[in-house]
Amino acid sequence: MRHSKRRHSLGVSGPHLSAMMGNLAVALITHGRIQTTLTKAKALRPFIEKIITFAKKAEAANDTARKLHYRRLAISRVRDKKAVAKLFDERASEFTDRNGGYTRIYKVGQRIGDAAEMALIELIDGNDEGYSKKPAKKAAKKAINQAAKTEVEVKEAEVAETEVTETEAKKPVKKVAKKAAKKAAKKAAKKAVKKEIPAKEETDV
Repeated sequence: MRHSKRRHSLGVSGPHLSAMMGNLAVALITHGRIQTTLTKAKALRPFIEKIITFAKKAEAANDTARKLHYRRLAISRVRDKKAVAKLFDERASEFTDRNGGYTRIYKVGQRIGDAAEMALIELIDGNDEGYSKKPAKKAAKKAINQAAKTEVEVKEAEVAETEVTETEAKKPVKKVAKKAAKKAAKKAAKKAVKKEIPAKEETDV
């Protein structure tokens, strides 16, 4: 059974694959960016990132023996002393603050002839901050719900304020109406009393 043997075989033998990855790694270290097929770029990414990890460990090591050990490990895989020296001496300091993700792949399109998917793979600069991360769906939903709640609360507060102002405006109107009704009732009572007095005098006569 072929369990736990999932890797980029690329249709070649083991020694051929290791030589191919070494040559691609040398080209990437020397030039910083290369164009190849998408499958080869995806196979090169974990290979070159392990070599960069060796360079970071060698830079962080205090013992010269450990530094030489990591350098020899890189040379045994890349098979080019000049490229390894350039990576360890010049470019290793660029990746000290970056935890993984030292390469980036761009899809270019299909190659004319066999229509193979082509790609650009490059080493990321130390000053590159990368793409801005999208907010998670849950966080976005929470933010939307909170904004909706605040809007509803603001509307309710505005409605309450308008109701209070309306009630305050209605109060003096009611008082004026009551006073007018009382005056009208008094006048009507006076008129009725005046009418009753002459009627009584006529009856007495």
